[in-house]
Amino acid sequence: MVKVFVDTDVCLDLLSGRQPFNAKAEQLFTLAEKGKLKICVSSLSFSNIDYILQSQFSKTDSRKIIGKFRTLVSVLSVDSKIIDRSIASDFPDFEDAIQYHTALESGISILLTRNLKDYKKARIQVMSPDVFLLGL
Repeated sequence: MVKVFVDTDVCLDLLSGRQPFNAKAEQLFTLAEKGKLKICVSSLSFSNIDYILQSQFSKTDSRKIIGKFRTLVSVLSVDSKIIDRSIASDFPDFEDAIQYHTALESGISILLTRNLKDYKKARIQVMSPDVFLLGL
């Protein structure tokens, strides 16, 4: 089974129904639901997701959505080692640095995001969900 790290933007595509990106996110998470793909996210993603979803849904509905989402993913911890590496990195966006170093520390070799420009110096494969799904 392929194991991938999914960035928060792709998770939000799924959970908030962002057009036109939600279709590929739905395909990706359907594969996880069927046990054909293991999707990992950082613990950081959950607070970011909740923050964004609460602008679209009530607090109660946001938590229900997150609860269902949690059953589809493996949650990876963000610890002091990851934070220290992110601080020292030359990533232009600190949140992206945390996501990247979480994936790297967990031995995941594929990171899926729509924000490719901020991962130019990555030492693992970084691709959009579209490109990843084409390769399956």
